Amino acid sequence: MSVAIIGQTAAVVAVVLVIGWLGRMLARLLRQPTVMGELAVGLLAVPILLAATNRGVLDALLPTKVVANLGILGNAGLALFLVGVAHELRGSLIGTRIASLGWVTAGALVPPLASGVVLAGWLLAEHDPRLRGSAPVSAFILVLAVSLAVTAVPVLARILADRKLTASLPGRLSLSAAAVVDAVAWPLLAVAIGLASGKLSNAGVAILTLLVGVVVSVGIRRALRAEAAGRFAGRYPVVVAVLIGVAAIGCANLVSALGLSSVFGAFLVGLAVPGNKPPAKETDLSVEERPVGWALPVRWVTMLGLAFVPVFFVETGLEVFAKPFSSVPWLAIVVVTALGMLGKLSGGYAGARLAGYSRITSARVGALLNTRGLTEIVALQAGFHAGILTPAMFLSCLVMALVTTCATGPLMTWTNRTQRRGAPATVTDNAIETWAV
Repeated sequence: MSVAIIGQTAAVVAVVLVIGWLGRMLARLLRQPTVMGELAVGLLAVPILLAATNRGVLDALLPTKVVANLGILGNAGLALFLVGVAHELRGSLIGTRIASLGWVTAGALVPPLASGVVLAGWLLAEHDPRLRGSAPVSAFILVLAVSLAVTAVPVLARILADRKLTASLPGRLSLSAAAVVDAVAWPLLAVAIGLASGKLSNAGVAILTLLVGVVVSVGIRRALRAEAAGRFAGRYPVVVAVLIGVAAIGCANLVSALGLSSVFGAFLVGLAVPGNKPPAKETDLSVEERPVGWALPVRWVTMLGLAFVPVFFVETGLEVFAKPFSSVPWLAIVVVTALGMLGKLSGGYAGARLAGYSRITSARVGALLNTRGLTEIVALQAGFHAGILTPAMFLSCLVMALVTTCATGPLMTWTNRTQRRGAPATVTDNAIETWAV
């Protein structure tokens, strides 16, 4: 690699990081999660550049070798960030009662999956090659079902923290249910990618790879729970952070070589890293005793990954928007967004109501579970790279992810105003608000 290419790559990365910072500032002004600002400006950078100049200028600024380097850096940043996502998924279940979690999870999972199947059925009936593509029907249906079912745990956790709702009843219920839903969604996505080749055996290989990876991750986590390992992590956090980062990127590449999306490899590393010892509190879920000392290295790895996530967004925008669309699929965008919001809002509300909570609490749970954010983009990117989603279909689902996530704040504000108008809280709600961590 020439010095000129290295310098040009560094210059482009610097510009991308500045664009990401501007996106975060814009998101804060609009009272949206900062990652949504990074996502929006990163994805729109390429089409804006094309609209302002022409294809020749884009090719001059981003030659093939520079684009390849951006892909490497973006995927590495995503792998590091996903370590923290997987780590947070495990911690999200602490302090949640199984009975309530079961109903809310069923509401957050089943109706959105059904909405995805309905969407796939409509697209198959339309026979529009721009949206349908050539992927096997089974893989196409699974990817759309997963796309409408996932909830972005990291973005949801950030929204709850910003609004000081982490310890609230809706916050605990939605975060815990989202963790379970995503734990189901990722294996389904792996099956879809395996089926994309048209062979059922590839789906079996995908599931086997995940199962073996989970078993290995659990074994490593148990070994790292030793007191000596925890002390080492607390004493040498920089060394441990480097080891975790190398393991995440290496495992992501290994899993990619086996035919799965690299995101699964990074997830397995995040699952293998122990967390801090949880607060002493009785719950209906058994919580492992975990050593103190791992939180700081994981936080550093996640922050480094988050810093380079805008590179991933720009590289994704380059893949999707570099080729001109014959037309914007407005009808598909409206249908996908409507079904996405209907499945999550109604499902989350119904699940919480069946668990015995008030209308206000149930509405808040539905609004929070409607948050898709970065997790949705990663799932869509995996489906896009596997050839299951066409660029037009990717764009339709991308708009749905942005709209549903940006709607979380206004919907929560609406529920607060509704409650202030006199909607009474039930005895059950008050009791559980006291119980919530």
